[in-house]
Amino acid sequence: MQIIDTHTHLYLEEFQADIDEVLTRARAEGVTRFYLPNVDSSSIPDLLKLEEQYPGECVAMMGLHPCYVKENAADELKLVEEWLKKRPFAAVGEIGLDYYWDKTFAAEQKDAFRKQINWASELNLPIVIHSRDSMQDCIDIVKEHQNGKLRGIFHCFGGSAEEAKQIMDLGFLMGIGGVVTYKKSGLAEVLSSIPLEYLVLETDAPYLTPVPFRGKRNEPSYLKYVVDKMSEAMTISVEEIAAGTTSNAQKLFGSSK
Repeated sequence: MQIIDTHTHLYLEEFQADIDEVLTRARAEGVTRFYLPNVDSSSIPDLLKLEEQYPGECVAMMGLHPCYVKENAADELKLVEEWLKKRPFAAVGEIGLDYYWDKTFAAEQKDAFRKQINWASELNLPIVIHSRDSMQDCIDIVKEHQNGKLRGIFHCFGGSAEEAKQIMDLGFLMGIGGVVTYKKSGLAEVLSSIPLEYLVLETDAPYLTPVPFRGKRNEPSYLKYVVDKMSEAMTISVEEIAAGTTSNAQKLFGSSK
């Protein structure tokens, strides 16, 4: 069984002491590739170092996370643009909108989101979208830019069946992680109305750890608990979930990246 973690922050400090062991445990559970979203300028060195350490397994994206869109957004975006021109990346991400923590820079977040979508379109790259408490705004902005070629993932999907339909109508995928194992999330019920062809797996490690390890550090080997819950919710086999989500990720990112 082969599994792809389409969104994991393995370059963060939480993994620096035992990254070899983390990856060994992941491989033992069939997780073969790890896509690394960027956050801001401070995360780029560790992100690229991890990709260099594990070529073909850890794959870098490049983008400015909405929570890091502040007074210096223009400088941060300039750096993202420079990196995107400098070398290949799997995607532009993670980008989007976050209204949960602070709305002070909501207008700047929208501007940064649109700019980065345009860069992805120019480079024919997928986008990976962060949409906390901002799902409809993110959908609407993607809709503005959808020219039939824009593609990507709504990372950490936890929305309604109606929001899922809008995302599918845009031709986008939804990233499913530990949230599906949380009873109060309601995500397992929503999944029953989403075809497998629109889903990929992710951890968002070290965050959003699935049950039974909720509250502890998340890691890619725990994706098996996400797959089990999806299998139960969608009434299809674990093997089909793994094969389908892996195929979806490979089509999006390219199987060689």
